[in-house]
Amino acid sequence: MAAESQTLARDDIADRLAWLENLYGRLDLAAQISLWAIISLILIAGAAPIITPYSPSAQDYDASLAGPSIDHPFGTDLTGRDVFTRLVFGARASLLVGLVAVGLAIAAGVPLGSIAGYTDRSWLDESIMRLMDMIISVPALVLGLALVGTLGASLENVILVIGIVYAPQYARVIRGQVLKVKEEEYVEAAKNTGLGHMTILRKHILPNAFAPVLVQATYHIATAIIIEASLSFLGLGVQPPTPTWGRMIANGRGYLPDAWWISTFPGLAIMITVLAFNLLGDGLRDEFDPRSVTEEGNA
Repeated sequence: MAAESQTLARDDIADRLAWLENLYGRLDLAAQISLWAIISLILIAGAAPIITPYSPSAQDYDASLAGPSIDHPFGTDLTGRDVFTRLVFGARASLLVGLVAVGLAIAAGVPLGSIAGYTDRSWLDESIMRLMDMIISVPALVLGLALVGTLGASLENVILVIGIVYAPQYARVIRGQVLKVKEEEYVEAAKNTGLGHMTILRKHILPNAFAPVLVQATYHIATAIIIEASLSFLGLGVQPPTPTWGRMIANGRGYLPDAWWISTFPGLAIMITVLAFNLLGDGLRDEFDPRSVTEEGNA
């Protein structure tokens, strides 16, 4: 039995890898390049202590506001800290907030939306979705500012706040998908075999309803990075001495005419990262959108 279980597990992993390889091959060139850009950024952030020449908090007042050079490729800030080093370490905070916050939103929103969709028009469905509507009715940044102001400014609270802000959107998306999928014949067949509701939901409905969640996640990661940068710019996000792109932009805004590099490079990092996630999302949307498949079949 143990050997059979291991064989089934290996076959399952092989099937998933084959599916991912097939999906990658179907993505357009822009999405493929964006995916590799995101992977490269994650690897660079993970290897920050190895590839950076200085400590992100090391100060050298003799090199204050030094322009780009061999010693400091992206220049230095007011206290002589190396901008390139802080940029690479800042990627850690931005990616951590984006990936973990969206993961938290999915972990909270998908189960709630799934239960609401499966129990359509019940008191449970109404209660869950009205709560989601209340949260989603407040603009994300405004709600984020209010929650951070209440909970306090820290990396953990920023992640929690963004997760709360986005959870209702995943609940709404997955609920709509569950409502469609649960009417399929194979779901009815699963019900007739006597399987429990949670088993049907987990094994037969969610795997066939999850694609839009993946598409939504790529866009939300990009937006979460912008929200984190905005909060840090205002002093309400990740606190010093942890470097963040938003705070780097804020630190350099008073020196733009003479030391443009302090704010420009983190601004470019935000732009490139957000663009990469958005282009990947566009590629996934085109692949998973049934209308795209229909149009290609009619062409």
